[in-house]
Amino acid sequence: MPAFDQKIKETAALIEAALDRHLPRRGGPLGRVVDAMRHGALDGGKRLRPFLVIAAADMFGCPRERSVRTGCAVEMIHCYSLIHDDLPAMDDSDLRRGRPSVHKAFDEATAILAGDALLTQAFELLAEPATHPDAEIRCRLALELARASGREGMVGGQMIDIYAEQKAFDLEGIEELQRLKTGAIIRFSAIGGGIVGGADAYEVDALRLYAEDLGLAFQIVDDLLDAFGDAEALGKPVGQDADMEKATFVKLLGAEGARSKAKSLVERAKSRLDPFAARADALKGAADFVFARKN
Repeated sequence: MPAFDQKIKETAALIEAALDRHLPRRGGPLGRVVDAMRHGALDGGKRLRPFLVIAAADMFGCPRERSVRTGCAVEMIHCYSLIHDDLPAMDDSDLRRGRPSVHKAFDEATAILAGDALLTQAFELLAEPATHPDAEIRCRLALELARASGREGMVGGQMIDIYAEQKAFDLEGIEELQRLKTGAIIRFSAIGGGIVGGADAYEVDALRLYAEDLGLAFQIVDDLLDAFGDAEALGKPVGQDADMEKATFVKLLGAEGARSKAKSLVERAKSRLDPFAARADALKGAADFVFARKN
């Protein structure tokens, strides 16, 4: 996938530059939390979620400034969640993207505040008129992102994940957990791109179905990488799910069963995009990328 690899790298560079602008360095005591925000948000990651925003918005001719701002909001939410996930009270991880996690590079209190600040700045970005001149569109974006990241989305999924360490979850339970913890933000990324681009209700629904399948496939691949991946390539420790006795797709289905399910989900995700024909090639490429990724 050389052409797609180039495309996602170009999008990552766009997002990196935009995040750098939105997180300018500061002096004095305030500068410490800004430095921690920058440590958690810059210089790493594939930026898959903003890529989905931009690729979806591009299908409707959306100006790049609008989709990049929406993509930055998503990435700020994602990075805040990683900062908090790495805390000793959660996954207790010392590494993220090959570097010390924020609580190791700074301290726990600063990491909590940096995550909180990224979370709130994401909604500040969406609320500003530069994201879209129509206030109703901005409100829809903020509402959808709040639902995806809050108690009925990512936060709720994280709570279930913690609970799952003490309980035996079946496949249905694991799928529900991951639709919230991982899938909700991926779902917002696709439909957010549609919303900011002016998609109609039918088109937004097609993007939603695509992203639901993609989010589940992403998590299955994540489980496989944690079980069998290379720590150096991943830039973080592996084997943590097994160490913490977490319920995962690999644990329930085995390696081959998990790979087969991920492949099936990716193919179904791509079929959801049939109404868009060739306009959706970038989103179809993202689905193949998720299945083939090594980090």
